Amino acid sequence: MSVKSITLARIYEMHGLKEDALKIYREILLQEPNNKDAQQAIKYLMLTQNNFPQVNEMRKEQFLNPQSKDETIQFQRWLFQWNSKI
Repeated sequence: MSVKSITLARIYEMHGLKEDALKIYREILLQEPNNKDAQQAIKYLMLTQNNFPQVNEMRKEQFLNPQSKDETIQFQRWLFQWNSKI
C-alpha cells in the first residue's frame, strides 16, 4: 500500500496539489513512522511552501531574521532536533 500511496502523492505533487500530497505522506507516517520517503517528502514540501506550523512562528522569525549569533545557534539546535523526530 505504501508504494501506491507514495506514487499517488508524487503524482499530486507534480500536478501542484501539494496539500493533498502532504496529507497522503502524513497518513503513511501514521502507519509507518520510519518511512524515509514520506519523511523527506514532508520536509521538502513544508520548506518549499514555507509551511511553518503556527506554533513555530518564533522559529520562523529566528530563521528569517536572526538577531544574534546565539539566536542562530539556538535555531540550528532546534532544527536539528526537529529533523531527528521526523
